[in-house]
Amino acid sequence: MTDVETAAVVKADGYGLGADKVARAMMRAGVTKFFVAVAEEGVALRQALGPNVEICVFSGHMRGDTDMISDMMLTPMVNTVGQLTRHLEALPGHPFGVQLDTGMNRLGMELPEWASVAEIALSQNCRLVMSHLACADEPDHPMNRQQLDQFHLMTDGISVPRSLAATGGILLGPEYHFDLTRPGIGLYGGLPFTDAQPVAYLDLPVIQVRDVEEGETVGYGNAWTAARPSKIATVSGGYADGLIRALSGGATLWHGAHPVPLVGRVSMDLITADVTDLPELPGVLSILGPDQTVDALADRAGTIGYEILTSLGPRYQRRYSGG
Repeated sequence: MTDVETAAVVKADGYGLGADKVARAMMRAGVTKFFVAVAEEGVALRQALGPNVEICVFSGHMRGDTDMISDMMLTPMVNTVGQLTRHLEALPGHPFGVQLDTGMNRLGMELPEWASVAEIALSQNCRLVMSHLACADEPDHPMNRQQLDQFHLMTDGISVPRSLAATGGILLGPEYHFDLTRPGIGLYGGLPFTDAQPVAYLDLPVIQVRDVEEGETVGYGNAWTAARPSKIATVSGGYADGLIRALSGGATLWHGAHPVPLVGRVSMDLITADVTDLPELPGVLSILGPDQTVDALADRAGTIGYEILTSLGPRYQRRYSGG
């Protein structure tokens, strides 16, 4: 088996953690190829990283993107015959990749389209042919094998490097790896990579602690009523900061090893937590850390870790360590 290159997906501002800092850490680890969602993200990343890496754009060569793609040396993953035509006419000789649809029905050329242009595309400066798996987080799902077979059907025999696997696909095994893998959420401590190390920690400052008598209510809509004399901490952070409203009344914060229930509704800038049982009044409460991963928090909100990470707002003071 040939060596497999590992790229890094840093779209959505590095999954909410800061694409420039994340990508620089990846560069120090040896990554030379990055993926973003749209050309505007590619421009920002190029300005942060300089000229010595390849930056690929999943959305391809959209109308109005030509100057950005050219000036910032971006590699669009063209998704349609129209995009391919636009690219070859506007930027002859400029590198590009091709995305194929193997059954997800989201982005990429289907088999008849690809068959009609493959010879032309592969004779130009095509750097990669890729597809994306729909059900890779479910290892036993028959769609995985179906898409793998379709990818072979569409690409076997070509000399251009191929890529099928993001994080979930990597975990399906070597037959899904081809020449390049594209981990995303696994780089940031999320499922389906169960052995991933947590990389995001989120501490929230306590603004005020008040005494609430039995029968008193807290927050909008009187959504929580004290069943005993309680101490309620008002904490800086709300749905404007990515602590989505679905966490209301069901999430847990932490003070060291002590769990602290979130009570009442999540509002735009504030949440409230019952700190009655803590041995001391807290100055800070944690909502992401060793006791609560992004996926555990997501479960409380009925969503996925991707949404938690990518929703983290701009008001946080971010600190980076390691790497």
